[in-house]
Amino acid sequence: MSVSDPLVEVTGVSKIFGPNPRGKPLAMMKAGLKKDDIFSETGHVVGVADVTFQVDEGEIFVIMGLSGSGKSTAIRLVNRLIEPTTGTVRVQGVDVTALSTSQLKRTRREKMAMVFQHFALFPHRSVQDNVAYGLKVRKVNKSERSRAADRALALVGLEGWGDSYPHELSGGMQQRVGLARALASDTPILLMDEAFSALDPLIRRQMQDEMLDIQSRLRKTILFITHDLNEALRVGTRVCIMKDGAVVQIGTPIEILTDPQSAYVAEFMRDVDQGRVLDVQSVLREATPLRLEDDLAMARARMEDRKSLFVIDQNGRPVGVIRRRDVERITSSTSVASVMIKDFSKCYPEDRLSDIYELCQSGLPLAVVDDRKVLVGKVNALDVLTELGKIQTLAEERSKVAS
Repeated sequence: MSVSDPLVEVTGVSKIFGPNPRGKPLAMMKAGLKKDDIFSETGHVVGVADVTFQVDEGEIFVIMGLSGSGKSTAIRLVNRLIEPTTGTVRVQGVDVTALSTSQLKRTRREKMAMVFQHFALFPHRSVQDNVAYGLKVRKVNKSERSRAADRALALVGLEGWGDSYPHELSGGMQQRVGLARALASDTPILLMDEAFSALDPLIRRQMQDEMLDIQSRLRKTILFITHDLNEALRVGTRVCIMKDGAVVQIGTPIEILTDPQSAYVAEFMRDVDQGRVLDVQSVLREATPLRLEDDLAMARARMEDRKSLFVIDQNGRPVGVIRRRDVERITSSTSVASVMIKDFSKCYPEDRLSDIYELCQSGLPLAVVDDRKVLVGKVNALDVLTELGKIQTLAEERSKVAS
C-alpha cells in the first residue's frame, strides 16, 4: 500500500437482509428497483445498495442520512459487524471481506476502534478499566494499559476520573469515556456511529470541538455517522449523503453546500447554517501590511483604494491597524506606530464565519494569523456578509433547479 492510497476502500458493497439475499432481491436491486418494491415482493430489506467510497488517511469522512438511509449499516460493513451481500471492503490494502474469523478479530483490535451512540460502558468497571478494556483484550500488560488509559482520559478532559464509575458521570462525560476507550486502543481508524446524537445540543457542540481538537493533534482517520447535516458539514473533511441505502452525493462541505446534485440534497441545504460551514479562508484577502518603522508617507503610498492597513512587527505579527482617515488628517511624516489602533481582533483561516461574525461589528478588518501569530491576510466585515448572502442565494437557486 503506497502513501497515496486510501486507508479505507468500499467498492460495490450491498447488504440485503433476509433468508435468500443473493437470489431475486439482489437481481431486483441490480435492475434498479426501489427498496420498498423489493421488500413488498420478496420480504427482504435492502440495507445498502452498491455503495462505493474511499476514505483517505487523516480525514474525517462523514456518512450522513436520515433513519433508514443505510448509514449505520455502511459503517458496520467496514469492520464486518455486518456481513456484506456483495462487494469488497479494503482496510490498509487488506480485503476485510476475505478474512477468516481470527484474522478479522485481529484486524478489528489493531486497526479499528468504535465509538457508539449509547456509550456501551461496563457499569461494574471503573472509568480507567473501561478505557483500557480494548488493550486488555489484546493482552497488553496492566501497567502499560493503565498509562495508555490515563493518557486518553487526559486527551478528552477527564484526567483524574479514572477511579470513578460510569453511574457517577454525566452523559457527556460518559461519552468522553467512550471516545477515550477508542483513543487508548491507538488504532489508525475510528468508527463513530451517531456518537454525539444522544447528547444535549450544547454538550454535543462541545464534543464536536473536542473531537476536532484531538484530531488536529493525532490525525486519526475517522468514519463519522450522523443524521444531522449541520454536524456533518461542521466536522467533515468530506461528506457522503445517503438515501434509501444508496449514495446520493459525496463532496467537501463547501461542495455539498454550493452544488447539491439532487433535489433531495438541495432540500437539506435550505436549513443549513452557512456560517458554520464556510470558513475564513473563503473570504480571505491579501493584507499588504506596513511595518512599525514605516511613516505615513509609506502608508499613503500603500493605501491606494484600501480603507485600512495592518501594521506588523519584525516577526510579521500584527500589532495594530491604521485607517485611511487617520492617514489623510495628518500631513506630517509621523510614524504609523503613533496613529495606529492597537485594539483589533484576530482570527485563524480555519475559523468558521459564524464564530467571527460578532468580531466584525467593530468596523475594523480582522487580522488573519497562522499558528505562529504571523499575519497571513485580512477579513473585511462586508465580505463576510456578502459571502453568506451569496451562498444562501445560490443554494435557493440550486434547490429550484433540482426540483
